[in-house]
Amino acid sequence: MASSHCLESPPALNPGGGAGEVVADFGGLKAYLAGPAESKAAVILVSDVFGFEAPNLRKIADKVALLGYLVVVPDFLHGDPVDPNNLNNWPMWLQAHTPQKAFEEAKPVISALKAKGVSTIGAAGYCWGAKVVVELAKIHEIQAAVLLHPSLLSVDDIKDVKCPISILGAEIDKSSPPEMLKEFEQVLSSSSRIGHFVKIFPGVAHGWAVRYNDDDAAAVTSAEEALQDMTHWFNKYLK
Repeated sequence: MASSHCLESPPALNPGGGAGEVVADFGGLKAYLAGPAESKAAVILVSDVFGFEAPNLRKIADKVALLGYLVVVPDFLHGDPVDPNNLNNWPMWLQAHTPQKAFEEAKPVISALKAKGVSTIGAAGYCWGAKVVVELAKIHEIQAAVLLHPSLLSVDDIKDVKCPISILGAEIDKSSPPEMLKEFEQVLSSSSRIGHFVKIFPGVAHGWAVRYNDDDAAAVTSAEEALQDMTHWFNKYLK
């Protein structure tokens, strides 16, 4: 489940950050775009509860774009990221911002990509966003999925995945502990038709892949390794 553990290490949001551009309407949502507009391969990044203005998320988008992907980071939270200073509002916030709602809103985003001529689409989700990506992976909307320190997921969710999936988890994580991720791996291994990769990063905590401190060399190294694993997955299945 998602817990207050998901609210640790909040980023300082920057609406104008990144080398890409923010557009008012992409498939009905405000979004951050990076990469070549004419690319036939696209990647959708689904934020954690802190939203699409998180500086590290935009850095990740820019780096993925440099590999030739059109990268879209939709504002599924509609300008209302969680307030880490108001923990009492956490349950209400989750009720108002369900992954199921974001999943439905992702469909027009995918349609907009296809209208631009995109033929293969991958999606990566962080924490809360991982649930959104899994829902897309259940209905053949995407060709590859990556989950990074996921939350809100069950074994039944993983059983229904229909595209290649990579799960990158943290050794220290109450939302998706290593035992749970190993169970996910067992489920995926029992279905030879689904390509899968499960990796547990030692010594890191929930959120490490996107909420790292730039001044912490070890944290940056682990986050870069997660980014490399993610892009390797996409290169394998989208190109």
